[in-house]
Amino acid sequence: MGIIELLLLAVGLSMDAFAVSICKGLAMPKASIKGCVICGIWFGGFQALMPIIAYLLGSRFEKYIDAIAPWVAFILLALIGFNMIREALSKEEEKAEAGLDIRTMFLMAVATSIDALAVGITFAMVPVSIIASTALMNALLAAVIIGITTFGFSFVGVKVGNLFGIRYKSKAEFIGGLILIMLGIKILLEHFGVL
Repeated sequence: MGIIELLLLAVGLSMDAFAVSICKGLAMPKASIKGCVICGIWFGGFQALMPIIAYLLGSRFEKYIDAIAPWVAFILLALIGFNMIREALSKEEEKAEAGLDIRTMFLMAVATSIDALAVGITFAMVPVSIIASTALMNALLAAVIIGITTFGFSFVGVKVGNLFGIRYKSKAEFIGGLILIMLGIKILLEHFGVL
């Protein structure tokens, strides 16, 4: 895998985090730079971390990861989506930084980076050829590129979502929850070969 393929892979892996970041921006009263950076670090960090973990574990666990990854992603996205819908229908006021707590961001970061586990396993089977001399260094550089790309998409996603969500916060949060649930369903359908 060369640099062009790696960049395309990084953009593709970033799309789930981008969609979730848009949903986060929709739910925020005001998207501060701090909020954008928090989302970027969580999503970019996990997108970089997962391939490294998978690469180090190697291909011996591939069949187990492939079997449960869609289910884990579906369950996490559905739980987060239903929680967003519940909050949208609730009459309680939220704090300005609601939804950026460690628990929420951890769950979202894990849910959006499950696919990156499979990528890390492919790095072990199909070596990445960037500039480093060893396969491990190439895999680490690839993970950094994926993380930086995801950080950028997530940062922009929060801003984009917030621009459209300021006036219609409850409706936007409801729609964001639906998007997350649909994303989880899409992952399952792809797993079963329906899509």
